[in-house]
Amino acid sequence: MRRPAKIRRVLITGVTGSGGSYLAEHILRHHGDVEVHGFSRWHSTTQNAGRADRRAIVHECDLLDFGSVFAALKAARPDAIFHLAAHANVRASFQTPDAVLSNNVLGTSHMLEAIRQLGLDPIVQICSTSEVYGQVDPKDVPITEAAPLRPVSPYAVSKTAQDLLGWSYFRSYGMRVIRTRMFTYLNPRRTDLFATSFARQIARIELGMQKVLLHGNLNSVRTFIDVRDAVRAYWDAVVYGEPGEVYNIGGTTTMTVGECLERLKALSRKRIPTRVDPKLLRPADVTLQIPSVAKFAAATGWKPRYAFDDSLGALLEHWRRETRKEKAAAAAAR
Repeated sequence: MRRPAKIRRVLITGVTGSGGSYLAEHILRHHGDVEVHGFSRWHSTTQNAGRADRRAIVHECDLLDFGSVFAALKAARPDAIFHLAAHANVRASFQTPDAVLSNNVLGTSHMLEAIRQLGLDPIVQICSTSEVYGQVDPKDVPITEAAPLRPVSPYAVSKTAQDLLGWSYFRSYGMRVIRTRMFTYLNPRRTDLFATSFARQIARIELGMQKVLLHGNLNSVRTFIDVRDAVRAYWDAVVYGEPGEVYNIGGTTTMTVGECLERLKALSRKRIPTRVDPKLLRPADVTLQIPSVAKFAAATGWKPRYAFDDSLGALLEHWRRETRKEKAAAAAAR
C-alpha cells in the first residue's frame, strides 16, 4: 500500500446521480475536512443528492459543452476527480447507441482535455464497469484486470473508450489517472438495476399497485456489493491507488440473478407472481461476472463491510418507503 494522497478538495462528475450522490454523502460524512464540488447539468434530477446538495458546491456544467467544462474546472481546481457521469443503462444503450456513445466518450474527452489545457494536476479516477470485459470464458474466472476487453453493448463500448482515454492521457501527458472497473452493486437510487427494479416491484405488489413482477434474463451469474462499500472503494482508490493502474472492485457474494430475486421474494409480505418481459431481454447479454479484487485489496486494504442479506433488506425497505410516498401522492392528487 502506497503512502496515502493528501486530498483537500474533490470534484464528482454526475454528483446528483445515483452513485455520485452516495459518494458525496460518504465523503462529507467521513472526511469532513474535504471540500466537495460536483458537476450537474441544469436539467439533471436533484432527487438523489440528499444532504449532499446542501453541503457540496455544485457547478452547472454539461460535459458535452467544452466551454462549461473548462470554466467549471477552473473554478473548482480539485485535488481529485471522481468521473461518474455517464449514460449508464445497458439495455437502453441498444436503442439509443449514438446518444450513449457521444455523451460518455466526448464528455470524458472534454474533461481530460480541459484538465490538460488548464495545467491542473488532480488524481483522476475513471469509474468504469465490469461490462467492458464482455462475455468471458469460464476458464478466465475470476476475472482479473488482465482479462481482454470485449464489450458487447454500446454502453460497454463507451465505457471501454473512457477507460482507454484515461490510459492515453496517463501515458501521453503524465496525468494521474486511475481506472476502476465496478462489478454488480446494490444501489437503491438506481432504478434500472435489476435488483432495484425487483425491490420496487415487490413493494408495489405488497401495496396492491401492481400484480406481477416483470423480469428479464435470470440466469446471469453476478457477484454483489453494497453501494456504500462501492463508494468507499472509490475513495480508497484515489487515496491509495497507483496512477496508471486499473483495479477491479466487487463483492464476495455470488449467485444468479434469479437467486437474487428469490431472496427478495422471501423477504416479501405477499406471494410475488413473476413473468418474463421480452422487452427486458438484451440483444447480447453478459452472463458471467465474477471478479478477482486481489489487486485492489493489496493496493488499498479495502474489503466489503456490508453483508449481502443486510444490503438486500435495506434495498427492499427503501422501496417500501418510496412506494408508500408514491401511493399517498397519487391518492392526494385524486
